[in-house]
Amino acid sequence: MLNPFLPDVLMGREAELQQVCDLVTQDRDFVVTGVPGIGRRTLLRAAAKRLGARWLEIDLLRCRSAGQFLRLLADGLISAFAEPQELAKIQQWSLSQPLTLDRSLSPQPRLIWPPAPGKDWPLFEGLLSLPQVLAEALDCQVVIGFHNFPHIRSWDRQGRWESHLRQEIQRQSRVSYALVATVAEPWMTASRLPVIALAPLSDTDLQPWIISTLATAGLKFDPDSQALELFLSYVQGHINDALTLAQRLWLICNAIAPDPPGLIQAYQVHNTMLTLVQDLDVTFEALLLLLPPTQARVLESLALDPTDSPQSSAYIKKHQLSRGGGLQGALTSLEEKGLIYGPQFSYRIALPLLDFWLRQRLR
Repeated sequence: MLNPFLPDVLMGREAELQQVCDLVTQDRDFVVTGVPGIGRRTLLRAAAKRLGARWLEIDLLRCRSAGQFLRLLADGLISAFAEPQELAKIQQWSLSQPLTLDRSLSPQPRLIWPPAPGKDWPLFEGLLSLPQVLAEALDCQVVIGFHNFPHIRSWDRQGRWESHLRQEIQRQSRVSYALVATVAEPWMTASRLPVIALAPLSDTDLQPWIISTLATAGLKFDPDSQALELFLSYVQGHINDALTLAQRLWLICNAIAPDPPGLIQAYQVHNTMLTLVQDLDVTFEALLLLLPPTQARVLESLALDPTDSPQSSAYIKKHQLSRGGGLQGALTSLEEKGLIYGPQFSYRIALPLLDFWLRQRLR
């Protein structure tokens, strides 16, 4: 069954969407920050669609070597420029490069090159120049999203590839690079890249979406049971978790008719949330085990006792946390991992399903 809860419009991000569109129109590069699932990729795809720009994205978390990075870049370019006349330009460009465009493959052509250990650099320089070549030849704008940018350092130990990539980001005029991150790194700020920070959506933004989509599915929240308020309190403005909970609610209501028919009760929202986090129990347990003990302790403390000031003496004493640099280091690391918000959002846990699971586990 199709999920009717996938929104066909960008919710609550018009200001950020206009900001991205303005930057791309000005051939600017920029950073989009926010926790996973908050809508960073959706924002960029919506901006590229509005502008008619070519969009390709590369998740550096999927790259464990230079060769994998080159493959993702090459495949992304072919996907973004797949029309016959565009492929013809890529083929013409490839004649001066150490690679070829193979049209015998299906369902689409592919840029290929012979395996040559230690010969990746010329391919990197060539592929990185291709978006600008195509943008000029086709008179179009290109937006390239790099997700999990710091992961490049896992295989680029000497920083050579990252350094060259940064230079290209600044040099190319018809290509806008969007660096998608949880928090902005110091070099991004030093390079004066504009930073667009995505906050959780407000209940005002989420409420019309969930009401209208439920109505399309023949369902609505029982106004006498506080079901809608409970739903909004559970998802805390996090769009991905809101989609997940809405889909599970819809599936359950299709399997077991609500009583009365068509009305979702508060207890059903709560029970659905319980079954959802139970399904994620192994994942969340593994996540906790992978965290250093200090960070796990801080995460559990924030779940049970949210606070604006985890560094206060009273809070540290109450939860037996480490003092000074140890606590601040744990907070900073958890924010960089996308597990908590920083001081701008009162240090609360950033993933609502994880927050709910932790509270259930610790009580």
